[in-house]
Amino acid sequence: MAEKSSIFDMIGPVMIGPSSSHTAGVVRIAGAAIRILGSLPTHAIITFYNSFARTYEGHGSDRAIVAGLLGMATDDKRIREAFEHAQQAGLQYTFQSVGNASTMHPNTIRLQLRDERSGHSVEVIGQSRGGGVIRIVEVDGFPSDFSASLHTLIVDADDRPGSIAFIASVIAHDDCNIATMFVSRKGKNDAARQFIEMDSGIKQITLEYLRQLSWVHRVTYIPNIE
Repeated sequence: MAEKSSIFDMIGPVMIGPSSSHTAGVVRIAGAAIRILGSLPTHAIITFYNSFARTYEGHGSDRAIVAGLLGMATDDKRIREAFEHAQQAGLQYTFQSVGNASTMHPNTIRLQLRDERSGHSVEVIGQSRGGGVIRIVEVDGFPSDFSASLHTLIVDADDRPGSIAFIASVIAHDDCNIATMFVSRKGKNDAARQFIEMDSGIKQITLEYLRQLSWVHRVTYIPNIE
């Protein structure tokens, strides 16, 4: 008798699991979040919304999100044993579900991550749009809109005249073409956050230049995921 396949058998060359929305997209949301955090987390609160809240266990989204938080790719066969690998890595996680969030996309995940080793934490809201495509729609309370499929630069800076144009000029001098830019701010002349998607990578020396500007507080660079 042939061995029965589990829902985590490979489907195609780039995905483990039964659905690209419930596995590949979920892994990529976690992959974007750990890159924003700057490390693998030690603690995670994972909240599934709407259709995800009803199906995350049966469709394997719980294993997929934990695998992504451990830095696994969408085609990593270890996704099947993500819980065991999390225990070995010392990752502590909690699942929550909210089944009726009418203002949110049907496949939405909120990740509240903390790395006790560095003291860093981040809160990321991501949407799985199908076919492995994702959108990161909020970071630490700042609205955003990027896919993590392009090279992404996140710049925390003072909201001051000319700051957006200046950073765009610096990127242009690095021969990077800006694909999209999304700017959020707390208020006029308050903290602002720029989310910049680029067609190519940015040089380390350019990142260091931006980081030393007195009105720039943090620069996060996310190479394209997979």
